[in-house]
Amino acid sequence: MSTRHLVDPELLPLVDGFPPMALSDASLPMIRAGLPAMLAARPLPDLPVRVQDVQIPSGEGDRTIRCMMIQPATSAGKAPAILHFHGGGHVLGVPEMNKPTLMHWAHELRCVVVSVDYRLAPETRFPGPMDDAYAALRWMYEQAHVLGIDPRRIAVSGESAGGAMAACLSLMARDRGQYPIAFQHLEQPRLDDRLPSTKNANPFTGEFVWTRASSAYCRAQYMNKGEPSPYASAARASDLSGLPPAYIAVGSLDLFVDECLAYAARLVQVGVPTEVIVYSGAFHGFKMAAGTKIVERADADNIRALRRAFDAQ
Repeated sequence: MSTRHLVDPELLPLVDGFPPMALSDASLPMIRAGLPAMLAARPLPDLPVRVQDVQIPSGEGDRTIRCMMIQPATSAGKAPAILHFHGGGHVLGVPEMNKPTLMHWAHELRCVVVSVDYRLAPETRFPGPMDDAYAALRWMYEQAHVLGIDPRRIAVSGESAGGAMAACLSLMARDRGQYPIAFQHLEQPRLDDRLPSTKNANPFTGEFVWTRASSAYCRAQYMNKGEPSPYASAARASDLSGLPPAYIAVGSLDLFVDECLAYAARLVQVGVPTEVIVYSGAFHGFKMAAGTKIVERADADNIRALRRAFDAQ
């Protein structure tokens, strides 16, 4: 059964033009190799922000973690901050994939954005990438006075696999009690490693861009064998109370829509302030359709949700 008739008409050109992407051990190196040229060809907005690479300590000997940091050209100090994680199924991607969006966030919200170039699977499986995530959060707290940020207003954000990491980091920060997170901003996040069987799967999701096969491959590369951890799959957590307020945005045709709605319901049931937006006719990765009304609406929703979270502190 095809779900093409359910796709927002503005997104159909993306459906028709997106190349088939079957992730495998053979295709992954080729996809990774083609990413730099694709990013180099993309125009960037002309905004008064500073973009630089920073190397932060990993806490593991001399190893450092590269991060892309974006700051407004001028800052009054005590700015809010966003710790961001890119998508890519935990197996590919770099912070620069989100550079235009993060530049807009830094400018519009007058905030500091730090996007983490965390280690990727299968070379580094869980918990390595989450160790990088926690190290970045620790660094932002320890360097808050140098960076000119308000440690009470640090949000975590990510899309897809990055959304998974932001949700898991929120759990990790709550449980360790060292570095509180003010807000979790999750775009089309992968929240549950338990893929439903074909019989029980939602037949209206996962047809375009990000399929069940790709998701299963990536989860197998990222997850270690043994007892699943809520720090790898947030839906595995038995208790969601005490987490920071949450914003979850996902498309109605996205492979992850059901787990997003289930997670949001659990947050609401334990009193965590939660906003959920389901974009009708949108599939995973729909924001690649720049310039469409639905993407413009999603971008505006992001700015609104983040601004409200920062203003609430």
